[in-house]
Order: sequence, then C-alpha cells, then structure tokens
Amino acid sequence: MAAGGDDYPVVAGQDGIKLKTEKMVTDQLYYCIYDNKVFLFYKDEEGLLHCYEVENPDAVREIAQNPSEIESILKRYAAQSG
Repeated sequence: MAAGGDDYPVVAGQDGIKLKTEKMVTDQLYYCIYDNKVFLFYKDEEGLLHCYEVENPDAVREIAQNPSEIESILKRYAAQSG
C-alpha cells in the first residue's frame, strides 16, 4: 500500500517494494506500507536515496488510517521514543 497513483515512485507489491527513483522529487518524503511496517524514502540534494523503517505497530496503524498526517504522526512517535 502506498500513497498516490501510477506516478507515485514507491510501489509495494507481492514481490516487495519497487522504487522509481527517477520520479522522486529531491527532499520529498515518500512512503509505503509493506509487511506490517512503514518504509520511508527520500532522495537528497546529492541524489542519494535514504530509507527508514517504522516497526511500531501503533504508528503503522495510525499512518495507514491517516496517510495525509504521516509527518505529524512520525514526529509525535519520535518525540515519545526520546
């Protein structure tokens, strides 16, 4: 599951996660939900791809229910983990 349509550069399917880095906008956060985890991706100014994994089940559930709030949800859980 991922946000966006056919142009979205991150696609999660049965075979895993596929990235279309050429479609990524620099410093924009992209995500998908795969295997009950949220995977975050962004490409920096130098073209390097960064990937992060969120395993917290509460955070994953909240992001799945409110994908437009992903950044505020991540900030809240990051502050809690301290």
